[in-house]
Amino acid sequence: MFGWNKPQRPDVVAFDIVGTVFPLEPLRPAIVALGLPPAGLEGWFATGLRDAFALSAAGDFEPFTNVLEAALDQVLAEQHLVASKSGKSDLMEQMKHLPARTDAREAFETIAQAGLKVMALSNGAGSATRSLLKGAGVADLVEHVVSVEEVKLFKPRREVYDRAARVAKVEAEKLALIAVHSWDINGAKAAGLTTAYVSAERPFSSVMRKPDLEAPSLSEAARALVAL
Repeated sequence: MFGWNKPQRPDVVAFDIVGTVFPLEPLRPAIVALGLPPAGLEGWFATGLRDAFALSAAGDFEPFTNVLEAALDQVLAEQHLVASKSGKSDLMEQMKHLPARTDAREAFETIAQAGLKVMALSNGAGSATRSLLKGAGVADLVEHVVSVEEVKLFKPRREVYDRAARVAKVEAEKLALIAVHSWDINGAKAAGLTTAYVSAERPFSSVMRKPDLEAPSLSEAARALVAL
């Protein structure tokens, strides 16, 4: 549908952070504790993403934490729930300390040992991203951290990927993105990046631009990019 060319071996590999390197599953008990069903985790995050995308479509911006807090109030109200302030703050605090996927360091090392640079490219704040990477013990492998705060727009707006390429000092086609989100892959492809989709949690959307590579895990995605 969108055409396809053989991907180039990248010089820099960017990892999406929230959901990709740091899955949201550990937050499910906190969601249930607020009175929401287990699937409320996906509903809450999808609502937050929707609102982030809507802000960017209008050229507006709010920090992702603020967007997610507002989204939580929305999904709770939709279920006629009133959560305590401590319950909501506990959820947001846990998000600051999410564990990384078990193969995250292996994936980062695969990239670094091949002579490529590792980048973190997040819809979250730069400070929060650095804190997560440090807590996971992988900060030493990350060359660049790029946050949407730098352009005041959320992925998948092209400006975010363009900013990442400028920070990395490479052309778009020499920058790759690894992500578990079809919408993120679609945005990166539209901006000219090489893309690797991690199908650990869901199949790729059939209406989005096809990723250059697809793998079931972070480490396998990293190996596939290095092998280009």
